[in-house]
Amino acid sequence: MRFLKLALLLVVVLGAAAFGVSWYRAGRAAGPTLTITSPDQVVGRSGSLELTVDAPDAQAVRVLATVDQNGQSLPVFSYVDGATDHGQVTHTHQTQVSIVSPMGTIALPGLVAGPARVTVTATRRVFLGLRTATAIVTKDIQVRLDPPKVAVVSTHHFVNLGGAEFSVLRVSPDDVQAGIRVGDASYPAYPGTAVGLQDSSLRVVFFALRYDQALATPMLAFARDGAGNEATTPLDHTPFAKVFLRSRIPIDRSFLARVVPAIASHVPELKIDTGTSDGLLKGFLAINSRLRRTNAETLVGLAAKTRPEILWKGAFVQMGNSQVESRFADQRTYYFENREIDRQVHLGFDLATVQKAPVHASNSGAVVFADFLGIYGNCVVIDHGLGVQTLYAHLSSIAVKPGDAVEKGDELGRTGATGLAGGDHLHFTILLQGTPVNSVEWWDPHWIEDRVVRKVREAGGRP
Repeated sequence: MRFLKLALLLVVVLGAAAFGVSWYRAGRAAGPTLTITSPDQVVGRSGSLELTVDAPDAQAVRVLATVDQNGQSLPVFSYVDGATDHGQVTHTHQTQVSIVSPMGTIALPGLVAGPARVTVTATRRVFLGLRTATAIVTKDIQVRLDPPKVAVVSTHHFVNLGGAEFSVLRVSPDDVQAGIRVGDASYPAYPGTAVGLQDSSLRVVFFALRYDQALATPMLAFARDGAGNEATTPLDHTPFAKVFLRSRIPIDRSFLARVVPAIASHVPELKIDTGTSDGLLKGFLAINSRLRRTNAETLVGLAAKTRPEILWKGAFVQMGNSQVESRFADQRTYYFENREIDRQVHLGFDLATVQKAPVHASNSGAVVFADFLGIYGNCVVIDHGLGVQTLYAHLSSIAVKPGDAVEKGDELGRTGATGLAGGDHLHFTILLQGTPVNSVEWWDPHWIEDRVVRKVREAGGRP
């Protein structure tokens, strides 16, 4: 009996000790994982606080957020046992929630311009729900209520339909985004140091008036901060009309049999039937429209890889000893067996010389693409910085790879008839933020001097 009492006492003591250790450890358990995804740095009149709360092995039972400024604490939202008084809560996982709540001077009138701190506290149950574990994250932000400032420094902006232009802007403060907006298209500005301007408030930007935009399309300079505050000013410019050619493109069965299966082998997602004449024709139409649009989206994506510095110097160079077969923005109508089947716009120059002629870089830069690209076949894209890129298409072979630095005149490959090409030639295009523009301007040293170099010089730089 005495032994049993001692054993029972020992069990009680050990149990109490184990409970005490578990209790102690539970008190040191990590709270939920908190990630603030918005705002980044600033808030203004509008904006939101966005965060995720992940409570492994348990549900978060309480999340509180405040903004602290000048000695006062302003509540943003509270989330307690699944109920919230502000914001939107989404359960993205069994133990994870995403919370979005308005945060700005509209939602929090007590906020004023200046520094502030966001504080988020989250608690989860641990140790059979007997204890809780808490996590706290903070983020320092700036409250901005005044819009940034933007002014156009450069003068004499002459824009041809389908062509490009260049401008110098003065922007403040330094951390805002800026650029030129042409109708529905925006072109980002880059630090003026990219072209030798030492004034930190100066930005430079290439922009375009697309071939399919109206001459009266409004153009303005803009500056926008992370809080959504924006300032704009009209860009004084003179647009010039341009007449684009129209051409009739007959295609036959031999052309379809040559190009469609070759392209289809690279894009199985189009599900082209290459075994019948009808399937080849339908495949051509899918390639000439849907794949053409997809390839255009790829080129826009490549623009994100541009360097924030100018990598080229002087005029770009047209392929040596080449004849122009098709020009920029030719309006093409396709015929099969004397029947109109499609209409597209040719956004580049077709340059012909001898078969498998060497293709050289038209200016210095870095290769950002060197592979098969749908209608363009074997294709090389070179980035020249500040959103300017050149495309070389229908190559029979490629001699460079992404990441290679190239100088003006370096060999990129050989001409060919890959992709949607009727014969051996080079399709050449100048791209501005992924938008094709007229190459003739860039081949002209006088255009480079007047539209770019002059403006940089007048702004105080040495291009």
